[in-house]
Formats: sequence, structure tokens, C-alpha cells
Amino acid sequence: MCSISGGHLANAPQYDEGSIKVLKGLEPVRQRPGMYTRTENPLHIIQEVIDNAADEALAGFGGKISVTLHTDGSISVEDDGRGIPVGLHPEEQVPVVEIVFTRLHAGGKFDKKAGGAYAFSGGLHGVGVSVTNALSTRLEVDVWRDAQAHRLAFQNGDVVEPLALQGSVGKRRSGTRVRVWPNPKYFDSAVIPAADLVHSLRSKAVLLSGVKVSLTIEKTGETREWQYDDGLKGYLNEALGEAERIVPLFEGKRYAEAGDDTFSEGEGAHWAVVWSAEGPVVRESYVNLIPTPAGGTHEAGLRDGLFNAVKSFAELHSLIPKGVKLLPEDVFARASFVLSAKILDPQFQGQIKERLNSRDAVRLVSAYVKNALELTLHADVEAGKKLAESAIRQAQARARSAQKVEKRKSSGVAVLPGKLTDCESNDPERTELFLVEGDSAGGSAKMGRDKTFQAILPLRGKVLNSWEVDRDRLFANNEIHDISVAIGVDPHGPGDQVDLSGLRYGRVCILSDADVDGSHIQVLLLTLFFRHFPRLVEAGNVYVARPPLFRVDVPAQGKRTARKLYCLDHGELEAVQDKLRAEGVREGAWSISRFKGLGEMSAEQLWETTMNPDTRRLVAVSYGDLGMEATVDMFDMLMGKGESAQRRAWLEEKGNLADVDV
Repeated sequence: MCSISGGHLANAPQYDEGSIKVLKGLEPVRQRPGMYTRTENPLHIIQEVIDNAADEALAGFGGKISVTLHTDGSISVEDDGRGIPVGLHPEEQVPVVEIVFTRLHAGGKFDKKAGGAYAFSGGLHGVGVSVTNALSTRLEVDVWRDAQAHRLAFQNGDVVEPLALQGSVGKRRSGTRVRVWPNPKYFDSAVIPAADLVHSLRSKAVLLSGVKVSLTIEKTGETREWQYDDGLKGYLNEALGEAERIVPLFEGKRYAEAGDDTFSEGEGAHWAVVWSAEGPVVRESYVNLIPTPAGGTHEAGLRDGLFNAVKSFAELHSLIPKGVKLLPEDVFARASFVLSAKILDPQFQGQIKERLNSRDAVRLVSAYVKNALELTLHADVEAGKKLAESAIRQAQARARSAQKVEKRKSSGVAVLPGKLTDCESNDPERTELFLVEGDSAGGSAKMGRDKTFQAILPLRGKVLNSWEVDRDRLFANNEIHDISVAIGVDPHGPGDQVDLSGLRYGRVCILSDADVDGSHIQVLLLTLFFRHFPRLVEAGNVYVARPPLFRVDVPAQGKRTARKLYCLDHGELEAVQDKLRAEGVREGAWSISRFKGLGEMSAEQLWETTMNPDTRRLVAVSYGDLGMEATVDMFDMLMGKGESAQRRAWLEEKGNLADVDV
């Protein structure tokens, strides 16, 4: 047993100046590769190279991207773009091509001003191909530029063959070839899934109309090529096959022009949408050619634009029956689409860019799609009526389903807590309950919510630590009693057979301040759900809302009106400020304010940043990679009343990993 002397653990590890480690170069990537890429297989680090080649084509240079799977397990990507610059960087005095592959946050995609090398690109953080290099045993780069050929090679991220001139080439020869040998120790599997790679390459061909994309497999000698002259339209029609269309395919594109009051020049979207009567739907979205399989704000904008156009048409022609309320999901239910958005400075959810979080993308895509679809529907009234009638049938089916749910739950329901502000809908597929920290924030949430499907339950103070509380004694605590009654599910254990048919809300969302106390409340509520409502966690019904920490007030500039921009953390704050500088906003013209708590937010701010399904940050709670047993051990250590010594040792070991906002 450890003895405690002078307020310290006698056998605790030393924490002094030597405890602080500074990771240099690419070492942060090798220490925690999962922060920078997917580690199931090496596909994502190869996609970083493919994305660079696609960015060249997107910028108007190059018409060919060739990928080869070699027999030795390496992969090469070649383009006929401009070629990565090989001269010395003016400040670093190191060849630029070397910097690109060896320095995090270095690249040609930060300069977003007119005339920048890449006005629109998928690369944002400057960690793409440097991550590829860090996680490879060997990486070779061949560059053809200015009628000369150059070569550079790396071993485990370090230069082993410095940049060298290989000779002369024809003046028309330009481009880059990168050959990668992924290091298997960083991945669960060293095998690249062929189907995913094919899908990614074919998508690039779809989005880059006229560009030829090829894949060669040396082992079989097989070569596949894709080139789509019809772009999104041809791709979507091919994907849907013979499925019956309700109305003809709807395609459009629009981009902001110079001097636009709201958006930067070139921002906009290209879309193709088909409504089919039956069968599976196809939904793919991209931002600057980067696939976003988890969707995001550009998809929300597409849904919003389609809904508003169809609703406006239906109301104009008096098509909606009395008592039927049309919702966005009714219009979107049978819609298949391919959406390609161009955003000047996209904000993604994490480096792997699965979901777009840029709030302006909702308004951008929605406005352009709505105007275009309204013109189409008014030009073909019969098609417009068919589409509206299809959406109305979906709304009626949804209403009937909700009525069935209400009938099943109507008998024997406990009296709901008095402080619960309930929603109008009874459909658990749609409803949400926000567990809000404090009465002040609860008041803002009540005023800012969408009362049709969002309910509010304010909590006073900190919830009981229920980790070691018996199930039978839980209801002695008023807050836990109210939570259980509100959600319609009784406390239970992990092995219990639980009937979730009484669940009143499909999403139970924890909403607390973005500070230490708020984080503590989150942990206490997560402890409650994990220990006493595990089936809700397993079923994916528990979420954590992430309110912003900062607001940036930008004054009116030229034709642009004053704006309020919200940032989740310091990283987003820096990105927003970089974007403002790139737009030409004078340094210091904007003001930054930090939210001390949810109670400081107005109802409108709380809705826009934290509760609006299209623009909020909502994180689903799951067990993650630890598994059930390891998660229980972690909670025992963190929440157990007799585990203070173990907690202290853990904090001394892991405390330097915490992100602390000062």
C-alpha cells in the first residue's frame, strides 16, 4: 500500500521540468496516428495523396490521375498537374517539396485570397501528405517541372535521398508521382480495401468532369478507367439503374460571383437529385472533392432548399390537405442525390473530414437549390404536383405511425415532471429531450427550441454520482427520478431485458456549459446512463451537445453586412481569424467574446449554435474501442468513492494530455 507523506503519494512518479516532452517534426503523428487518420487500413493516407492530385485538377491544371497497386505492396499516385515546387522556401531555406512531406501544418492551401495556388481545395490543415510520410516505411516523390525531373525519397518520415535533379524532360511534361509503402505497424490491416478505393477514384472522375482517372493492379495486369462526360447526372442515373422515377432528374449548379454580398467568389454547389418510387436511395456528398460520408451542413442545406421549394409550390397550388403538416423528411425520404459543394474555407469534424461543420454552408446550398427547384417546378407544373403528392403521402404515413405510438403508450403513463417542457410530437424517431444545466439556460432553451419535436428538462445543480447507488434507491433523488419519468424508461442493468417501446424521445441530449463545471455535469450524467440505463447507450439514444466557447463579431465591410461567427474551441477560433484575414478584414476590426455559460446566450444564439439540427454539434455516446469491461474499470477508477489514490496516480500520469482552456 502506498503511504501519503506531506500531501503527496510517496511512490508517485516525479512531475518536474523534465516531465514535459516536446514532440518535433512528424513524431506527434507516430505517437497518436488515430488523431490524424483512420487506422483500420492505409486507404486514408493514400487518399491524401489522391486528394492532392484532384486538387490540381480542381484548380484547372491536369486532366489525368493514375493510381497503381504494385506487387511489392506499395501504391503510386501520378498526376499531370504543375508539379510540387522544388525551389528553396524563402523563409525555411529548404526545398518546398521536402517541407510539404515533413512538416505538419505546411502546404499551399492556406492562402485563400484571389490568386492563391488553391482557392478551393480539400486540404485544409496542412497535415495531409506529411501524415502519409510519417506512417510509411518509405515514400518516393518524382516531380516534373520546368522541363526538369527531380526525385526525393524518405525512410520512416526522414529524408534518405535528398532532392536531386534527374535530367531534362520535354517542356510539356509536368506533374507529380508519389509512391508510398505504408508501415503495417500503424494499421489494423495492411490491405487496402479494393472496393473503397475504386469508389473513391470513380467519385473523383464523377466530380471532375472530363478528367480521366485510372487504377492499375500490377498483380493481375488489370487496368480500370473512369471518365464521365455527364458528371453527376450520369453517375446518379447509373447508380439508380432501372428504379422508377417519380419526376425527371433535377440537376443544377450555381456559384457566387465577384462582389456577392454574402458569400465569397466561387463558393456554391453542383447537385443532381432524383426521387424514386421504391428501392434503396443513393446519397453521396462532397466538399471540394472530399467525400463526406457522415454528411454535414451542405447536406442540411440541400434538404432545406428542396423542402422549402416543394412546400412553397404545394401551398401555392393548394395541394396540402387540412391537418397535414409537411416536414423536411417527407420531401427528402425518397430523394437520391449527389452533391458537390465548393467552400472557400471548409470546417470539418476532425482531420479525416467525414462531416462538414461550416454553418454558412446551410444558407449557401439552401438558397441556391431552393431558387433553382422553384423555377423547375413552375416550368413543369405536372411534375411539381407529382413530387408534392409524393411528399404529402410520406407525411400522412408518418402521422399514422405517430398515432400508433401514442395509442400504445397512452395507458399507465406516469405523471410527467412539472419542470419538463414537453414537445408536440409523439414520434420517438423525431423527438429530442435536452437535459439542460441550470434554470437560466433552461429558459433560453425553452424559448429557442423547436417546440414541435424538442423538449427541455432543466437540472438544478449537479446530479448525484450514481455509480455506486443501488437501483432501488435511485428515485430518492429528485433529478434522477424526473429524468427517468421524462424519458419513459426505468433504470436497469446491462444484462436486463428492457422494453424500450415506452421511450418518449429518440435523442436524449446532455447540454451543459463549455467549462469545467459543465464537463463535471456531463460526466455525472454519462455515469447515470452507463450504469443505470445501458440499453439507451447501446441503442445510440444518448448524445452530448457541444456549445461554442467563443463568438467573433465582424463589422460590416463593403457589401458584406455585419456577422457573428461561433467557434467551438481555440482551434476553430484561429481558423476563423485566418479566414477573416484572407477576406481582407483589417486586423483587430473584429471582437472576440467568450461565453461564460449557456445562460449568457440568447434564445436565438442557443438555437443557432447548439439546438438547430442543421448547424449544431451533437456527439453520439458509445462505448468506443475500450469495450464494456475496460469501460467499467475506467468508471470504477474515475467515479468510485474509494478510488481517490488510483485517481490521483492516473491524473499525475495523464494530466498533461488534457486540453485546458485558460
